[in-house]
Amino acid sequence: MSLLVRAEADGSLLLESKIQPDTAYQKQQDTLIVWSEGDNFDLALSFQEKAGCDEIWEKICQVQGKDPSVEITQDIVEESEDERFEEMSDSAPPVELPPCELSRLEDISEAIVSGLATPLRKEKLAMALESENYIEKLLNLFHMCEDLENVEGLHHLFEIFKNILLLNKNALFEIMFAEDTIFDVVGCLEYDPSLPAPRKHRQYLRQMAKFREALPIKNQNLLAKIHQTYRVQYIQDIVLPTPSVFVEDNMLNTLSSFIYFNKVEIVTLIQEDEKFLVELFGMLTDPKTLAVKRRDLILFLKEFNNFAQNLQPQGKDSFYKTLTTLGVLPALEITLAMTDQKTKAASIDILTSIVEYSSSTVRDYTLQQDNTTDPVSFAVFSSFSFSYFD
Repeated sequence: MSLLVRAEADGSLLLESKIQPDTAYQKQQDTLIVWSEGDNFDLALSFQEKAGCDEIWEKICQVQGKDPSVEITQDIVEESEDERFEEMSDSAPPVELPPCELSRLEDISEAIVSGLATPLRKEKLAMALESENYIEKLLNLFHMCEDLENVEGLHHLFEIFKNILLLNKNALFEIMFAEDTIFDVVGCLEYDPSLPAPRKHRQYLRQMAKFREALPIKNQNLLAKIHQTYRVQYIQDIVLPTPSVFVEDNMLNTLSSFIYFNKVEIVTLIQEDEKFLVELFGMLTDPKTLAVKRRDLILFLKEFNNFAQNLQPQGKDSFYKTLTTLGVLPALEITLAMTDQKTKAASIDILTSIVEYSSSTVRDYTLQQDNTTDPVSFAVFSSFSFSYFD
């Protein structure tokens, strides 16, 4: 992905700069992005509006696997230190991992632990794991260990994959969290040697945590992204050791960014599927829709709304305009009047977000309604819109 700047007058190309994964980009004063290319060659992009700056900043952070809330994408080091690191990186030999065999699992685990010692070794180790299809080979060994009930080997694999996660590399996350590998990775993380018995994370994800579609999702990319995001969130929140283990140096900040961008992509894919959203709001407002179905629909909308909180201001503005145009307020007026507590609570959460986005939108809608509508939902709308309205 590249940054392109064109002349406003004739559209001629003024600047083309490829977004580099290791370049330190910095956002300043909400409307300025600066970075350096080569020796003593500094560049800056200035924006008329904050929204435009935020949009480009999000793209840069996406390429680098960073959270857009940061103001600088890479740690800045002294020039002499940076040059020394580059010289060492160029001259340092690649990491040679032991052969991927059952008898070498302990050696593999030790090699990966040693690879965490310095930033240079982390880079070299990550490259070796990615280029040699090493992760796939390790997962083949995992299947062998489970079949053979090789507990010692499974304990080594737990340590291996825990430490691969600590490399904090987006390219490795893409491999480990793919549809055909993520359950095996979760399986490796079940065999914590500090616990008396293996955890049953795969069983929970496959059987207990059934994904119930409020409406059939026909977009397979969207469905796969939803499944992946839930599973990776589960790995971060439940499978991995307590957060205190990873506090130092923000060891898993790239994992958080991976989840963040997944959620942004899910919101974008749903928002682009107008037929899906029209059907969603149609069922929410249809008098024939059963209460249980309406509850599932509003809970889905609540989760959709929660994901949208990750959007930059311009994206969030587009999101709420889409919901308002498609009839989210008439739908909420119906669900707020229902007796089911989950339905009512989810409706209030959504309405709160809309009011915080634009209290005047809710206020104007409330003023247009006839007082003969349901008194409960009308009272809730009124209290929300007028209490938030400036």
